[in-house]
Amino acid sequence: MTKKILVVLTSHDQLGETGEKTGFWLEELAAPYYAFVDAGFELTLASPKGGLPPLDPKSNEPDFQTDDTHRFEADAAANVALNNTAKLANVAAADFDAIFYPGGHGPMWDLVEDADSIKLIEAFFAADKPVSSVCHGPIVLINAKDADGAYIVKDRKVTGFSNSEEEAVGLTNVVPKLLEDALIARGGIYYKGDDWLSYVQKDGNLITGQNPNSSVAVAQEVIRTLS
Repeated sequence: MTKKILVVLTSHDQLGETGEKTGFWLEELAAPYYAFVDAGFELTLASPKGGLPPLDPKSNEPDFQTDDTHRFEADAAANVALNNTAKLANVAAADFDAIFYPGGHGPMWDLVEDADSIKLIEAFFAADKPVSSVCHGPIVLINAKDADGAYIVKDRKVTGFSNSEEEAVGLTNVVPKLLEDALIARGGIYYKGDDWLSYVQKDGNLITGQNPNSSVAVAQEVIRTLS
């Protein structure tokens, strides 16, 4: 049977009090999207509000475009899926084999506290299905708990956008919390590689990537886990 992946995107478009826009990071959707599709998986895109999620405009600047982002922009079916994301409240973990969260700064404001997202993560985790995320995506994990009421990241190896990478992009004092610190505060065993290089941690069904360059590696780890 075809494996089904639920991809959850942010609905938040304001970068704190800066007056600038944020959202999801294009490459962190596009690269895993094609890793999954080319492996024969079926994808469903969802977001808290449904419909077209906000794209971080910086992620579509020439310096951050890749073969995968160009492929995505030219892909009619992918754009239909993006323009019509399902509402998180209307999707069920039982219908999917894994869940994946791209980053961008948007999830730092909405998905981190979203009750539907937290419920989904807890359901996937309890069913021992892969719960995966990349860059700022792992922020979605910090409020999810296991069947015993412990945070799912507690005593588990995780990674995500590092404090030094946040400092490098000048947003240390803009984000509501630093992802590295938040994972550690929940008891996560945080690891990181060199800034901006691909780095992934897998601990059971929890798969996390550090930064945008880790997005393909996270998807590949999910594929291996489901194979």
